[in-house]
Amino acid sequence: MAGLFSKVLGKTPKQIPKGSPKAAPKKNADDAVSRPGYNPNVAIKTNYTSRPVTIPDGFLVDRPADAAASVTVTRINWKTTVLPENKNKYAVILDGVISPSECQELIRLAELSVPGEAVHHVSVEGAGGTTAGNGEADGGEEKSESKRDPWQPALVNIGGSYEAFSPEYRNSDRIIWDCQTIVGRLWDRCVQGAGPQLLEKELLVLENKPEITGASRKGVKSNIRWEFRRMNDRMRFLKYQGGQFFRPHCDGPYTEQRDDERIFRTQFTVHLYLNDSKAEAENPDEVELVGGATSFLSRDEKRKMDVDPKAGRVLIFQHRDLYHSGDDVVQGTKYTMRTDIIYEMIRL
Repeated sequence: MAGLFSKVLGKTPKQIPKGSPKAAPKKNADDAVSRPGYNPNVAIKTNYTSRPVTIPDGFLVDRPADAAASVTVTRINWKTTVLPENKNKYAVILDGVISPSECQELIRLAELSVPGEAVHHVSVEGAGGTTAGNGEADGGEEKSESKRDPWQPALVNIGGSYEAFSPEYRNSDRIIWDCQTIVGRLWDRCVQGAGPQLLEKELLVLENKPEITGASRKGVKSNIRWEFRRMNDRMRFLKYQGGQFFRPHCDGPYTEQRDDERIFRTQFTVHLYLNDSKAEAENPDEVELVGGATSFLSRDEKRKMDVDPKAGRVLIFQHRDLYHSGDDVVQGTKYTMRTDIIYEMIRL
């Protein structure tokens, strides 16, 4: 099933505009990793598909033996960090939302969602040499014993259903899986852990919160509010290996206007970390991953606050004006899943 926000409304570009996206200068020549079949900075029209996957009834519903005793919630108090200018911006960390074994199972299921007979699970047009195809969406195991890698280079959204391979800006691998069942269960876990009171107060209704939704015209009172509807079913699983990164940026909203004139928009990013880093592991000697933090940055990039990977940790933060990066992985492999929270615009 195609995700609700499989398209980004906008102009159809033929090439990446200069300065978009804004990327930090490369450290060295090895930062831009070439990938067979992907020409850097060429606009390609993309259309993602997922293969149906059987989700166990109890997955992310029952609590496994390795589950945390409880979910801990830490609202980031920007005033006490090196980024006090973010004092009116929203970010919260939930630890223990899913267990390490559930993290591993989620990665396995995501890999199964990739069409088994496709070299890439994305159809592209005008890719300048990239070829792709869609496999049989039968929901079964791969019939072939060949080990095609389900992970493919993460592309950069440049608008109008176009993306580009931009390895000087981001050079990790990615799987895109559309599954409302999984994100619905994940949200239920977040609610159970954080408590309905926290979510009702801070996330369910956005009204008179211009720092999150954007300001109305000067001197004009806003006549809309945004109401929570669900998590975006489009999950972006990311795999970062040694030397891979995502350079500083702000996340942008996805907007869709339906035929009935209802307008939906994402306002928050949801990051689920799927394995431990040494910085957060109870037994660092048993963990390989070094680096890979989500770093919130000052605009001059001289100050930063890190959120390190920890299996089962969920980081929720507003799209608007929270400048951040995926730090270089120094050692090991980092797995994360990113999605969004969808709101509907309500006219008052």
